[in-house]
Amino acid sequence: MFKTLSALLLISFFSLLAGCGAGRDFVRPSPETFKLGQTTYLQVVEQLGDPKKTGDVLKNGQTVKSITYVYAHSMGEPAESGVIPARALSYYFYDGKLVGEEFVSSFKSDSSNFDDTKIGTITKGKTTRAEAVQLLGRPSATYIPPMVKKTSGEAIGYIYSTTRGGAFTGFKFFRKVLIISFDDRSQVSDIDYESSGTQ
Repeated sequence: MFKTLSALLLISFFSLLAGCGAGRDFVRPSPETFKLGQTTYLQVVEQLGDPKKTGDVLKNGQTVKSITYVYAHSMGEPAESGVIPARALSYYFYDGKLVGEEFVSSFKSDSSNFDDTKIGTITKGKTTRAEAVQLLGRPSATYIPPMVKKTSGEAIGYIYSTTRGGAFTGFKFFRKVLIISFDDRSQVSDIDYESSGTQ
């Protein structure tokens, strides 16, 4: 899922070499703008415009349509010193309805960075969705089946990715992703965290 965002961010970074910006800037919609299981593909495109990329992904045996918006600008203010600021937003559709959304940003104004040191305080079968959000902040991703297994119900995610360096010094990439699934009582049923690269 989030690999699509990472790949498109890399394209934007390299596009910066030809100028100061890449892609069309956008503002992340509020949580109330689009609803999982209700919002249609056309409603998203009508509001956000034509996406940078469209494609299909296979999730839990089902083909899901994806659209992604990407923006990077070398003169923007990054969330961390030395980071190339960029943001990406992806939406996923099944049977024409929204089943997943992901946002990642290394701009200071809307950074998707999260405190991974707090993951250890989240407990399966005990921590609720409300408590997880209170602990980590607004999720940068939300999913429903088939983006997650039906046994997982709904899931939220926290995604952060950075690129440092340049064409002459070499690029250094870093990514961390936390996916939290919930049962029918809105209690944590699964926690999946991974990180890679160099900060």
